[in-house]
Amino acid sequence: MAKVANERLRARKLLLDALKMPETLPALSLADWELLLRVARRARVLGRLESALHHAGLLGDIPPPVAAHLRAARNVIKHRKTLISWEVNRLLWALKGIDAPLILLKGTAYLLADLPPAQGRIFADVDLLVPEDRVREIEERLVERGWFKTEIDPYDDRYYRVWMHEIPPLRHRERGTEIDIHHRLLPKTSHLASAPAPLFAAARTLADPRLRVLAPADMILHALVHLFLEGDPDEGLRLRDLADVHDLLCHHGQEPAFWASLVPRARALGFQRPLFYGLHHAHQFFGTPIPPDVLHELEDAAPAWPIRKLMNRLIPLALLPGHPDHPSHLAALARWLIYVRAHWLRMPPGLLIKHLSHKAWLRFRGFRKRVDLAQLDLKQQ
Repeated sequence: MAKVANERLRARKLLLDALKMPETLPALSLADWELLLRVARRARVLGRLESALHHAGLLGDIPPPVAAHLRAARNVIKHRKTLISWEVNRLLWALKGIDAPLILLKGTAYLLADLPPAQGRIFADVDLLVPEDRVREIEERLVERGWFKTEIDPYDDRYYRVWMHEIPPLRHRERGTEIDIHHRLLPKTSHLASAPAPLFAAARTLADPRLRVLAPADMILHALVHLFLEGDPDEGLRLRDLADVHDLLCHHGQEPAFWASLVPRARALGFQRPLFYGLHHAHQFFGTPIPPDVLHELEDAAPAWPIRKLMNRLIPLALLPGHPDHPSHLAALARWLIYVRAHWLRMPPGLLIKHLSHKAWLRFRGFRKRVDLAQLDLKQQ
């Protein structure tokens, strides 16, 4: 047992040290590299490692077989960037004449706004925030222009449209790329308020005036809300999302006015608790430079002491990928508890019980999600 525990600690240390101090990577042994590549692939940060080594001029100092893996990750990312950029181009073509604000979210926003998280990041689909009263018009136009509604269970379709913050994804008939259309950041039933009007009012326009991205503080808050309220029972929390937040904080944090506005903006939007967790764990895992007065200002957003201690234990277990050869039952439990917590915050108890009961019934009857072979390359990065 002690040997297994040490191997798990070794895997986590290798990954975190690689992300924080990529300049130390050329000194790794082949055995360490073999484990690091497997863990980094599971965390979907292979491209991030390649980008860091490339910018440090160290790619030539690592073993050639390792460099080949990293180059493969870079090529996949380059390909996906091209696809996503073209999808946005086609999206604008399809929506020509519809005068509605279009806010790009998450990875697409990082890419089109040329922000640091776009370096070495894998891209899956286009996420778009639009006013709720324009959703149907935009959806119908896209369907007319070559996208189609993905086939899902009728219950899920109604669940999306009545309770959620987005509609079911649309997929292009030829390219296979997807567009997720959101009208708010959190489900309508969420315990956290998520009125979208302030987001539209503060959004920044890109080079193409039809496109916008969230304001810096809002972009970080959205990333943290997505991280801590979108738990997955199998994958857990996504370390790459916290790495995105680290990059954004380092980038925007060079402006003193940013730090002065971050906590007040979180309070105005009702996102101070995710911000508390995000700043705490970004500093813990990546050494993100955060002004002490900002952390002090957020102390009243912390949960009660027992919950705080529990979350400080659960979040790292759910956030860090496990050892590929030595899965942890404790980490699996943490991922499940974080998943339950996310659902608890997303909807009231009665609706939650009904929803989870329906999902459990589908699993009992042998229902399985359809596997999209075209997306498997993304899950391996």
